[in-house]
Amino acid sequence: MLSPSSRIAAALSFVLMAVVATPSFAARGLPDFTGLVEQNRAMVVNISTSQKRKVVSPRHRLPKGFKIPDLPKDSPFNEFFRRFFGEGQIEERNTQSLGSGFIISADGYVITNNHVVQYADEIIVRLSDRREFKAKLVGADKRSDIALLKIDATGLPTARLGTNYDLKVGEWVLAIGSPFGFDYSVTAGIVSAKGRSLPSENYVPFIQTDVAINPGNSGGPLFNLNGEVVGVNSQIFSRTGGFMGLSLAIPIDVAVNVVDQLKKNGRVSRGWLGVLIQDVTRELAESFGLDKPHGALVAKVLEDSPAARAGIKVGDVVLAFDGKRVDHSADLPPIVGGTTVGTRVPVEVRRHGRTLTLYVKTAELPGDDKLREAANSRPGSAVADNLGLSVSELSDAQRKELNLAQRGVVVDEVSDGPARDAGIRKGDIILMIGGRKVVGVSQFKQTVDDLPAGKAVSILVQRQGNPIFLALKPRE
Repeated sequence: MLSPSSRIAAALSFVLMAVVATPSFAARGLPDFTGLVEQNRAMVVNISTSQKRKVVSPRHRLPKGFKIPDLPKDSPFNEFFRRFFGEGQIEERNTQSLGSGFIISADGYVITNNHVVQYADEIIVRLSDRREFKAKLVGADKRSDIALLKIDATGLPTARLGTNYDLKVGEWVLAIGSPFGFDYSVTAGIVSAKGRSLPSENYVPFIQTDVAINPGNSGGPLFNLNGEVVGVNSQIFSRTGGFMGLSLAIPIDVAVNVVDQLKKNGRVSRGWLGVLIQDVTRELAESFGLDKPHGALVAKVLEDSPAARAGIKVGDVVLAFDGKRVDHSADLPPIVGGTTVGTRVPVEVRRHGRTLTLYVKTAELPGDDKLREAANSRPGSAVADNLGLSVSELSDAQRKELNLAQRGVVVDEVSDGPARDAGIRKGDIILMIGGRKVVGVSQFKQTVDDLPAGKAVSILVQRQGNPIFLALKPRE
């Protein structure tokens, strides 16, 4: 009969034999990427660009934290600041950048990021066999950060395009690119999340991964284990400028849609609803009679928008759009953006405890300037983008307080542009433009729209009780 110590020793020996004889769970679960890399390496390309940029070197630098004050145009100090701290000599410098891309057709179409080629004077595409081609920019879309290139070649290896819809969180993915100029580097990781939206871009439902992405990877492919491209590596979240475990890729479905439109029309159009939205919190869900927080809460309906024409109101909670569920507010913009412009689709909303179905005819998403103007507009206000100026109606009470005999508009904001160059300030009262009296916002808007571009006109403002004429030159 074995002693207790002998029995313990025998048990430990058995366990050790089992560990040695049986592969670990981690070893069984790790994929082998070698075949995937060998089969797909050839369709990944290195992209280098060069561009000439004008750089202005200041004569003297201002002390740290000091800014040139906003002085009246006729101030004698303007000449002082211009002479000693103004713009110096304009120099033209050659700059270069690196990125990645992948071939989608045997006759030379290549996908990459817009920010890789945005300002390029020359684009060079280098293949894995070290052949180099000058590329033509077919088209680019800033909003999705997708660009389409064309090189003069045939018989090229092409990528197999997958779909983002079947991609699962936790799934293994792999990137091939040229981080920091190290050609054809391979990194792997998992899908961390899907449908990520960014404050700067909410029309792209990004794929979040923990794949190591660094400068130079931009525009390269993100593969699944089947060797299909499921995304285009685009950007990282970082506090250091380098990879910190959070990278974002554009879903291949979005990229293909953009590429098809660029090939066909040379530009990209997106559906537009015309609402400002926010998330539904637990407390708000309870107040709206929802069993749980979901949907997109309408905080503002833009004037003369598809939403306004369809009868969508402030306080409505959008639950579904064109049959697609809206679980979070971030879900709505990409769904609407992917809708064909001009189509009539059902919108399910929650209003006063009832669920309604409305029908909206989508319009084309306006440019950023028009969107900003529409979002910031309010009754009795206007934005003049060609001047860098926003104004609002002057009330009777303000006129009385300022002792004004005539109407006018008050300056709310002044941004970089002709208005600031002319010396217009926030709080000024605009009384006349180009010899025409300003009697309200609508008439101001019409007058500004009629101004000749690049030609100086006089503008009369009242500032601190005194009238001042300034010279204003609208943008060309």
